[in-house]
Amino acid sequence: MVGSGGFGVGGPHPSTITTLPLQTAGMQHTGLGCSALVHSFDWSATSLGPITGWDPAVRAAVELALSSPVPMLLTVGDDFVVIYNDAYAEVLDALHPAALGRPAAAAFGAAWDQPGLGGVIQQVHRTGRSILEPESQVQVAPGRTEPAFYTRGHSVVRTSRGAVAGVLTVAAETTHVIHRLQSLGELTARLAGALTIDDVTRVVLAYAMASFDLDHCVLAVDEGLTYRYVRRIRGEMLDEVDERLPPVWRRISADRAAPAVAAAETGRATFVADGEPLAAVAADRHERRVRSLAALPLRTPSLRGALTVGFRRAHTWLPAERALLTAAAELVAQAAERARRFEAQHGTAQLLQRSMLPEHLPELDTFRIAARYDVGVDGNAAGGDFYDAFHLLDGRLAMVLGDVAGHDVRAAAVMGQVRAALRAMALTDPSPPSVLAGLDRLVGSLGAESRNEEIFVTVVYGVLDPSDGSITLASAGHPPPVLRRAGRSGGPATAELVKVPPGAPLGLGGRWQTGAVRLEPGDTILMFSDGVVERRDRPLNDGLDALVTAAAASPSGDPRNMCSLATAAVPGTTDDDVAVLAVEHALAMSRAATLQVAAEPTSPSRVRQWMTTRLREWSVPEPVIGAAILCTSELTTNALLHAGTPAQVHIDLNAERLLVSVADTGTRGSVIRAHADTLASRGRGLGLIEELSDSWGTDPTVRGSTVWFEMLLAGKARA
Repeated sequence: MVGSGGFGVGGPHPSTITTLPLQTAGMQHTGLGCSALVHSFDWSATSLGPITGWDPAVRAAVELALSSPVPMLLTVGDDFVVIYNDAYAEVLDALHPAALGRPAAAAFGAAWDQPGLGGVIQQVHRTGRSILEPESQVQVAPGRTEPAFYTRGHSVVRTSRGAVAGVLTVAAETTHVIHRLQSLGELTARLAGALTIDDVTRVVLAYAMASFDLDHCVLAVDEGLTYRYVRRIRGEMLDEVDERLPPVWRRISADRAAPAVAAAETGRATFVADGEPLAAVAADRHERRVRSLAALPLRTPSLRGALTVGFRRAHTWLPAERALLTAAAELVAQAAERARRFEAQHGTAQLLQRSMLPEHLPELDTFRIAARYDVGVDGNAAGGDFYDAFHLLDGRLAMVLGDVAGHDVRAAAVMGQVRAALRAMALTDPSPPSVLAGLDRLVGSLGAESRNEEIFVTVVYGVLDPSDGSITLASAGHPPPVLRRAGRSGGPATAELVKVPPGAPLGLGGRWQTGAVRLEPGDTILMFSDGVVERRDRPLNDGLDALVTAAAASPSGDPRNMCSLATAAVPGTTDDDVAVLAVEHALAMSRAATLQVAAEPTSPSRVRQWMTTRLREWSVPEPVIGAAILCTSELTTNALLHAGTPAQVHIDLNAERLLVSVADTGTRGSVIRAHADTLASRGRGLGLIEELSDSWGTDPTVRGSTVWFEMLLAGKARA
């Protein structure tokens, strides 16, 4: 009980506590610990009375709290005078040290009336029964932005005679546990949007390093009889660009001495608190320094793998942490299996689609040809768009772009039949009306054979005479091509839709008339599928106008540039496939050279030396050479590092521009301009190519992709 003369029973008791110089209740923060502050406080001004008169049991409880590393709060007496330790002072934040020695209602203000503080302490004081509170958010200090979570136990403090003296509150902070659970929810959400194994890997490594403050993290997945893995270590120089790069995979044999392999093979998790868990397989000093390691299996019906996390210090893997890691590993395994299925389906669809398209386009002395195909929908289905260009028996060039309605294997199969038949017919009789009439009969036959009258095929087909640049065109229900006219006498370039007589789609028994156009030197004709210009809720003419405007504004008529420009000319996204084919009548013959590059570290250096020699032989200005070599080195390094395959570097020079392309045979897919800064050898990215070149783009090919850039020569004379 609290008496007016002090906190004690049966009179004062000799104090065993050494007192320090007294301070008033309005003291300022001295930098002293709570123990010193408590012992120097003038308790005689409170309801507890001088500290020398406190009951020994109460003093013992105070000493216990002050020496504990766990946050502890004592509220003593009928007015709940506040005493706390250093750990609880951190909970109080700005309320410390003014709260010490004051009645709780005055010390905590409005926070005293919050659930889980004043009410429960008063209940324990009144009933004499202890209470364990579940985990809850605590907001004691006003203005504190970061919420804190605690599990709190409230126990009765009694005098040496058994009377209730106060309440001891022990607060176990669980904020880090709550944050980890929240981050687990974020991991689930991010994994839901991860389509490929690369995507899953980036998400997992970022989550693990941030949530557990790790020194070492590895994600490994099986690849036949071996494994491949990606590692992240503390201190790596990573920026936002690197985080979006395709991860650098390393290979490892199925050696169970490696904890990741052992977990993947056995399906059992292992936890090492202190030791040298990677000593037997350490590849470098970083792995030799790992002392504690958790290895979690990633097991599904179609995937084996592991996630390992570790520290350079001893670390006890507590049950809650093990459970959290196990739950995360299960999420990762499911996401990795989904990604593997997607990659297999995506790869099959892509290969089917592109295997039906020409792997190489014809080469002519003064005409340059380029094409591009982008899969629509979700990128996981074959489609019916196609293009082709080939030499005819009389030396002329046939060029075609068509569209079979649908986004499935059937549409792709019809497309393959139409393309093959068109080439066969054109090699016999290349005139556009004759070819379209033959295709019309084919499509009608296919529809009757399948008892499906809904086969819908459109085609624009033309024959180019290289001797004079004349083109004869016919259209079977397809949008007309765009013609870009180079500026004459220094004037600006112009563009327009070619006037081709409209004709019925194939299979309807139509008749087709031809139109004619002549490509003058510098002009380019662009054929395209409707996916280029059609957008939902927008008139088709808006898309056509946008494409014509973009073609006129193009810095050059180079066919690669025109194809890249066409796919981005109309704002908004399309669910349809996109196919484009461009032919340019060059102002002069080009000089070209090609270098095959092996997938080895010295290859970028070889490319730089080869390009320097060749471009100087061609009398290219030194500033252009320097910029071109820098850009090519970036693209070559990326192709070798991230596609992991040999590359081909091709340079093409004419009077107007230098064109450089780097092709790989990997399956990374295309690069879009919105992600221009994500492709780099060390984070500089295609932002560098964007800065130094006049235009750039990427072309998916049958096996891999090609990234290219163009540098205009501003009319400077060439040797």
